[in-house]
Amino acid sequence: MTAPVFVVERMPAGPEFVLEGPEGRHAVSVKRLQPGEDVVLTDGLGHWAEGVVRAAEGKDRLTVTGLDSIHEEPAPAPRITVVQALPKGDRGEVAVETMTETGVDAIVPWQAARCITQWKGERGAKALSKWRSTAREAGKQSRRVRFPEVAEAMTTKQVAALLAAADFAGVLHEDRDHDSTPLATAELPVTGSIVLVVGPEGGVSPQELTAFAEAGARPYRLGRSVLRTSTAGTAATALLLGRTGRWG
Repeated sequence: MTAPVFVVERMPAGPEFVLEGPEGRHAVSVKRLQPGEDVVLTDGLGHWAEGVVRAAEGKDRLTVTGLDSIHEEPAPAPRITVVQALPKGDRGEVAVETMTETGVDAIVPWQAARCITQWKGERGAKALSKWRSTAREAGKQSRRVRFPEVAEAMTTKQVAALLAAADFAGVLHEDRDHDSTPLATAELPVTGSIVLVVGPEGGVSPQELTAFAEAGARPYRLGRSVLRTSTAGTAATALLLGRTGRWG
């Protein structure tokens, strides 16, 4: 297995580092790491360093040595962003978790017209914090060193502006009466950015489709079956990673 990943606020400045707090507790009390085991420290922004456990003390103190050099993972190309309409219940965290494990680069929560869930005030701030925490934990679990960005929730107008600036913009739309192209056959860029919109349980409204079309986003479909909003983004990300060569 690859070495477990732990997040630090700043990369170590020297060859030895003491991991404390929640990350240290997870390493010592949950993972039960022992001297001699390999670990990876990262800031989640692409910087990382390999080290070896020198000592595990108490319940939350792990001393790591051998951190002789800091590496930087290049930003992937093309960059894949999924605009995720807000699902009901905890399906939002499920979508964030699986998209992160798959390899998405950015996630944008979208308050679509037909969303049952509403992010307002303190409830919205709490939900966004959960999404970001989920992305961080899923990034660690999947051994990533560059975690996906989770943006502030956007309105349809803001999403349209994001789509207009992308090198490839699309909307997953499973309407039998609507002219949509298979995402599997779409012409994709080799660099730049890809932005894909995943609608809510009730679907993307005609007004939203019009706004996105004016921004240059065409409708696309994944296959014959209709996926739930919490799984469509993951399936689309996997397809795009394979087609762009990032899963090569």
